[in-house]
Amino acid sequence: MEGMVRTSPSPPHLQNYLDYKDFLRDWFDWKKEVSPRFSHRAFARRMGQSSPSIGVDLVAGRRRITPALQEPLCKALKLKAEERRYLGLLIDLERARTPDEENQAWERLSAHRWFQQARRVEGEGFRYVSDWTCPAIRELALRGDFQEDPAWVARTLRPQITEAHARRSLETLFELGLLSRREDGTVVQAEASVVTPTQVQGLAVHNYHHGVFTLAREGITRFDREERHYMGVTVCVPESLMPELKDEIAAFTRRLLDKCDNAEGSPERVYQIQLAVFPLSASPLEET
Repeated sequence: MEGMVRTSPSPPHLQNYLDYKDFLRDWFDWKKEVSPRFSHRAFARRMGQSSPSIGVDLVAGRRRITPALQEPLCKALKLKAEERRYLGLLIDLERARTPDEENQAWERLSAHRWFQQARRVEGEGFRYVSDWTCPAIRELALRGDFQEDPAWVARTLRPQITEAHARRSLETLFELGLLSRREDGTVVQAEASVVTPTQVQGLAVHNYHHGVFTLAREGITRFDREERHYMGVTVCVPESLMPELKDEIAAFTRRLLDKCDNAEGSPERVYQIQLAVFPLSASPLEET
């Protein structure tokens, strides 16, 4: 139509991504749209690489960004200083090989202002899943004498935590909508979805189980026998039985939750019910 002006598509913005592979794929698609002759070979040349396969593998997400490739890639993408720093944080998260390294990389990434602006709720979701105090405080809110006071929460939990820790966990619960205030100021549980970034879902679950298993170990000496109950069996079974054992544990857990939800009387104390099954020997395949 006469008078219409065709505009070029906008490039993807790195700050909107938590996975640099997604960014590279979208960036390449954008580049192809504005410059149809742009190719993987041209992308590789921009990085100073002679093999076009590097461009293909990077865009497809099949190749990790090594330290040697990081600076050439930043130049090829024409990233500014802040974008380079942010990309470095994303790369550090992928390079991490141990949970400690992953947690350190995630802490640096989630502290970045771009993350705080666009991903704060997801960051709080990661914290909720990672930190045993968050679900414990949410359950504690069922008590009639619950106080939205970090000092009260800190001294009520077992083991006791710092006021700063309690305050941060309360903030997380309100931020996610898992706790809410009535008009009279009473704090109550609320139903909400907890979203964690896919890049660190496994890490969050690892942190949670690591934390509660530590509590379980310490609880053997912390609590009197009347306050706790530990039971375990050691068995040798076909590995094919594992899916059925997991299903049985899941069904048992659902029955326990149903009993807890329908218990008579007012809630009084928060308990952690921990069921686990894990190997104590190598499999025959590992031995060969």
